[in-house]
Amino acid sequence: MDKAVSLHIIDYSIIIATFVVSIAVGLRFSKRQKDTGNYFKASGKIPSWAIGMSILATLISSVTFLAYPGEGYSSNWIRLVQGLMVPLVLVFIVGIIVPLFRKVIRLSAYEYFEKRFGFIARLYASLGFVLNHFAKMGTVFYLISLALSGMTGFSTVNIVLIIGVVVVLITLIGGIEAVIWLDVIQGFMLIVGGVVSLLIILFSVEGGPGAIWQVAMENGRIGFGPFDLEFVNLTFWVMALNGIFYAIQKYGTDQTIIQRYLTAKSDKEAVKASLIGVLLSVPVWALFMFIGTALFAYYKITGSPLPANIRPDEVFPIFIMSKLPVGVIGLILSALIAAAFSSLDSDLNCLSAICLEDYYLRWRPNTSEKKQMQLSRTFIVLAGIGAIAVAMFYIHAGGQGVLGIIFTLYSIFSGGIAGMFLLGIFSRKANKKGIYAGIIASILFTVYALLSSTPVGLGENRILILDFGNLNFNHHKYMIGVYSHLVLMSVGLVASYLFNEKPVDESLTYYGWLKLKQQAKMQNRQ
Repeated sequence: MDKAVSLHIIDYSIIIATFVVSIAVGLRFSKRQKDTGNYFKASGKIPSWAIGMSILATLISSVTFLAYPGEGYSSNWIRLVQGLMVPLVLVFIVGIIVPLFRKVIRLSAYEYFEKRFGFIARLYASLGFVLNHFAKMGTVFYLISLALSGMTGFSTVNIVLIIGVVVVLITLIGGIEAVIWLDVIQGFMLIVGGVVSLLIILFSVEGGPGAIWQVAMENGRIGFGPFDLEFVNLTFWVMALNGIFYAIQKYGTDQTIIQRYLTAKSDKEAVKASLIGVLLSVPVWALFMFIGTALFAYYKITGSPLPANIRPDEVFPIFIMSKLPVGVIGLILSALIAAAFSSLDSDLNCLSAICLEDYYLRWRPNTSEKKQMQLSRTFIVLAGIGAIAVAMFYIHAGGQGVLGIIFTLYSIFSGGIAGMFLLGIFSRKANKKGIYAGIIASILFTVYALLSSTPVGLGENRILILDFGNLNFNHHKYMIGVYSHLVLMSVGLVASYLFNEKPVDESLTYYGWLKLKQQAKMQNRQ
């Protein structure tokens, strides 16, 4: 952004109030945080509607608030396709995975993989989560600092540090209970901020919503294409396949979601919370994508100038600071900050849980509860420092097409984990040795795909890291994640037939769940 615009004292007051309320919520629940059961699972006493709002707030971060409008401004709605796939997948698997995880794990989602396939599988899945979420947190920090820097004149580095300290403090003192109830507040703020922004854009041009829609249509900003059935370029089918595996991995293997299942009062409440979360998330994703579309039409109709060489991710912040009235600016900025808080605090709490359960307690299982609490808080601080470091790297390197970067990193770090989950749930034949072969194959494929499709150097001197000629990976990079799941599944299943192992524990599969369901029906009939 070219320059900062001075905010009114009213706007600053609203923003400061957001920080104060957030810290107050953390303090409100701090006295209850005396054991890890409460610190990470809230002792299983959170109502389903609050968990659902928390899932929404966790999924809808400042990435949604800024990157989705940026994408809607510069292109059509093709990257929304990933989110549209989530409810289609979830309705088929949520009734199975929620009671399964609530029954077989203590805290870490990746405990399931150890029980099903051994420790290496657990370590591999948890490491993928850690890498993916550090990349995500760094992106959230980067986006929020970019937007607020243009608004307030503060440096991006200082903004990252301020927000980082506050988020770490909230998560440190309040545990998952504070995270969830703060997410409820922040989720409502995010929705209100988005709706208010869109209404102002729609009714700020002559002709209103109709004119906005017409201009967007005429300029190819509405639609989900291209629909060509090929995977080299970014097409509907590339995003749809990504969305299917994203939904499986997010709701079947992601600690930030699965940990929410454990905070519910019952299996039924956990299922309901999951459905609430995803059914709210899709329209909110669509809302912010359409804000970008409406912004494109707004600037086309009004002819209002934008700074030269502006990045699409900056258009919405510029509109906020230059076109909105006093008070509304503060409201929108508070919603933006709240969106960042709601994603970051959840990630920090879950990363701490993973570090404790999957790593430390693996080798020190007899650690006292007091020591576990001390370690949990230490891990939150360390995770916060790590996320801030990633954000500083983004700031130093500069960001281009942040939403595209996020999808690419997801593809790389997904590492076939959704494929491993599907084999674990739906295959009786899949076994430990077979899965290990699948993991190796998935890693080798990902390395090959990255090195043979990623050029280095400048200008005409750009060359591939590894050049295999006609055998180079030439499909879209989003497909790396899709193929890695398929590679792990196919190799893992075939290899499992080559190794004789003890029969699988059916209670860890769909078939065990089905038997329990049938037994329950028989008992009800009697």
